Amino acid sequence: NKKFLYGNPFFDEYTPPTFPDLTTVKARLVWNENPHGPSKKAAEAFQEAVWDGNHYSWGSLGNLVSKIADYEGCKPENIMMGPGSSDLLEKTAMVYFQDGSGNVVSADPSYMSLVSVAKACGGNWKSVKLTSDYQHDLDAMEAAIDADTKLVYITNPNNPTATITDTAKLMDFCSRVSEKVPVFVDEAYIELSDGGLDNSMAPLVAQGKNILVTRTFSKIHGMAGLRVGYMLGQKETLEAINEITRGGMGITGPSIAAASASMDDLDYLASCRQKLIDARNYMTAYLTDKKMDFMPSQTNFVMFPINLTGDAFLEQVYDRKIVVRAFRFWDKDWCRVSMGTMEEMKVFTAALDEFYV
Repeated sequence: NKKFLYGNPFFDEYTPPTFPDLTTVKARLVWNENPHGPSKKAAEAFQEAVWDGNHYSWGSLGNLVSKIADYEGCKPENIMMGPGSSDLLEKTAMVYFQDGSGNVVSADPSYMSLVSVAKACGGNWKSVKLTSDYQHDLDAMEAAIDADTKLVYITNPNNPTATITDTAKLMDFCSRVSEKVPVFVDEAYIELSDGGLDNSMAPLVAQGKNILVTRTFSKIHGMAGLRVGYMLGQKETLEAINEITRGGMGITGPSIAAASASMDDLDYLASCRQKLIDARNYMTAYLTDKKMDFMPSQTNFVMFPINLTGDAFLEQVYDRKIVVRAFRFWDKDWCRVSMGTMEEMKVFTAALDEFYV
């Protein structure tokens, strides 16, 4: 009676029938949110901008684009805004696969938003298993490209595994492969990785490579509910996508103001990063102490294999007013736990002590 979200043969997610009322949970560790954000400066900017809510926000959006261009070291024409990065993934898939043909090459497992839309449009998914140390198998992915490949999709750090691929190898891969087929790199969690933006593929955009890079304000900025993200790419590519989808139209003026203020609040961003890393270190130390395996995390979540079926595990967790996620891939069941406050992490580990360890 197991229920799955995607129906894929290689990778899927458990969807148990009863989800707790989120207003009653003791630990909300399910969607990789930042429990500490947004910053007060961002919230104040949002509130003030509400009074201009009768006007369209193209002017303030243009200012944010210019600010992001300076931050990324590119031109404003190389940026497309959207309500979160998932929206931009999906719109890109719609444009590339709207004729109902072709394939997308990505990792197994991977974040499924772009892949699911490509499949819904009639495209195919060519999945390539991660390496034994949980990196993208770049050689195998390159070998999987054929005449029908329209896009290579990479999530780095990867979701749901939380693992990162070697920066130098990925940079070489993206530089070379983008000469044959567009490469899309989703970097939603890059700020939380060791080295941070030094691991980004964004410099390839300024070099003129046919590469798309997405970022979001949902994670490190703590603005998941305010919906702001952006995509870097070549002008012609972004124009083709924007012509159909008008990505910036979906962002509210207050959210634009909050995003701009958040970019300036460097102390707060650094504090959030450290708190999330501290929670991650606590979680991995617990798993190590209990002699439980886990994937090495470079994000604000940790993935570890479980010896219960995913739905049975979730029922136990949900009964204790905690929410996490469970997946099925590589013939194993896995728990993915997001990093909450330190208090939330202790609630979760106490629950594991009760029913699992």
